[in-house]
Amino acid sequence: MTTNLKLVDITKWVATIIQLIGYGLTGLNVVPYNVFMFFIGIFLWFAVGYMWKDRAIMIVHVGAFISLFVGYLNA
Repeated sequence: MTTNLKLVDITKWVATIIQLIGYGLTGLNVVPYNVFMFFIGIFLWFAVGYMWKDRAIMIVHVGAFISLFVGYLNA
C-alpha cells in the first residue's frame, strides 16, 4: 500500500503539528516561542485554505493572526 501525499496534505499536517506544539508551549508557559509557533501554524493553515480555495479557512486564520498579533504587541 503506497501513500500519495499531495502538497496540501503535507502542509495541513505540518500546520497541525506546529499548532499542537504551540498549545503545548502555552501550557508550559514558554513565551514567546508559543506565539511564534502559532504564527507559523496560522500562516500554513492560511496556505491550506488558499490551496483549497476555502475562504472560511482563510478568514478565520486572518482573524486569528490579527488577534494574536495585537495581543503580542500589547504584552
